[in-house]
Amino acid sequence: MLRIVALAVVALIAAVTVRTIQYVPAPLPPAAAADSIDLDDAAVLRHLGEAVRFRTISREPPAPIDADQFDGFLAWLAATYPRVFETLSVERVGGYSLLLRWNGSDRTLPPVLLAAHYDVVPVIEGTEDRWQHPPFSGRVADGYLWGRGALDNKNAVVGLLEAVDWLLARGEGPQRTVYFSFGHDEEVGGTQGAAAVVARLVGQGVRLAWSLDEGAFVFRNMFPGVDVPIATINTAEKGSVTLRIVASAEGGHSSMPPQQTAVGRLAAALVRLESNPLPGGLEGLAADTFDAVGPYMPTLPRLMFANRWLFAPLLERQLDDLPFANAMLRTTTAPTMLAASPKVNVLPIEAVATVNFRVHPRDSVEDVVRYVTNLVAGEHVRVEAGEGNPASPVADADGEGFRLVADAVREEFGELVVAPGLLVAATDSRHYAQVAEDAYRFNPMVVTQEELGGFHGTDERIATTGMIQGVRTYVRLLRRL
Repeated sequence: MLRIVALAVVALIAAVTVRTIQYVPAPLPPAAAADSIDLDDAAVLRHLGEAVRFRTISREPPAPIDADQFDGFLAWLAATYPRVFETLSVERVGGYSLLLRWNGSDRTLPPVLLAAHYDVVPVIEGTEDRWQHPPFSGRVADGYLWGRGALDNKNAVVGLLEAVDWLLARGEGPQRTVYFSFGHDEEVGGTQGAAAVVARLVGQGVRLAWSLDEGAFVFRNMFPGVDVPIATINTAEKGSVTLRIVASAEGGHSSMPPQQTAVGRLAAALVRLESNPLPGGLEGLAADTFDAVGPYMPTLPRLMFANRWLFAPLLERQLDDLPFANAMLRTTTAPTMLAASPKVNVLPIEAVATVNFRVHPRDSVEDVVRYVTNLVAGEHVRVEAGEGNPASPVADADGEGFRLVADAVREEFGELVVAPGLLVAATDSRHYAQVAEDAYRFNPMVVTQEELGGFHGTDERIATTGMIQGVRTYVRLLRRL
């Protein structure tokens, strides 16, 4: 018996070792000979800085926007890129969004759409002094351009227009028609901007071969021990649903509290929610991403990824501890807003938590509502469901759009890993996907894990070299059209 066990152990070790040895990076495609693209780097950065200074802030409805800032930004675009606005067809739709059309020489080819948005989230009041540079300064310092919108997503608006302007100045134009959509309300759902653009395209009978909107980046140092850059082209995005968890109790004076208050019951429900996230797993797009990165990892994690059949439970527990990896594996749970008593000495009759769930493609909005209700609802706690959006369809990672974006990125950055991925946030792509065969999400700029913290947070910034490389990549992509 012991001999059989020993032979089984030896066989297991041998299998793990062989699979690990064979789990090596696939040969990277040779980098194409990149043409020189002589941008005016200083002008590109100056233009992005000027764009950031417009406070095109989207606040939660029904809070109004500052129309002067939005009108001013659109006027600035036309004045800064006159060649673009005189050559391309330009429509203002949905109030403050733009739809541009660059006619191709071959009208038989299906068109494509390149998109970005120029609205930004607010800076949390009272945190302005925590920024290294003022949040709407657009200042260039320490190798970065600083300010709200520098990374999300005025960099893409400026980058696309710089690329088009550069090509027009040289008499170059596309073979197929290219649309550009610049949304003004992506941060609050895109229901006025991108939705109006889609309605306009539908009304004109336009069907897109594919679309490209904001998404992941060219990541450096995102995975411990992985030195090669990773370009993650998102082929899908998570959905979203927001639920209200409402706990009730007797009200009264705070000097005579009951054993369980509404706040206490709500707190217990939230602890239960965070301690019991929806089930996840390393499969689908998450598996595709990690399979592309795994062969570049140090020995121990490479061994584990090479033998997922054996180490999957341990791998998933470790990935759960990394916020960005955990978000790829499951529907996430995020309590974001709390409300209870209006006065310090008044016991609330109801305490309310607003909880946002980002819905993984394996789950439906109904699955999330059912799971949360079964987990926390009871005599004194109820779950109220708000509106939700399902996860998007998954675009073809072998399709033309993916290939053209990947080729442009490789031409600009040289040897790097290109992988499909799941975008854990929401974008206007969920609107554009209604008129596109495939919807992709990717920003051709280099970003590190530290810089990602600026998204909707403090010290939002983009590396100046990354911005310039992004513009050059857009030029290379447009030339492929």
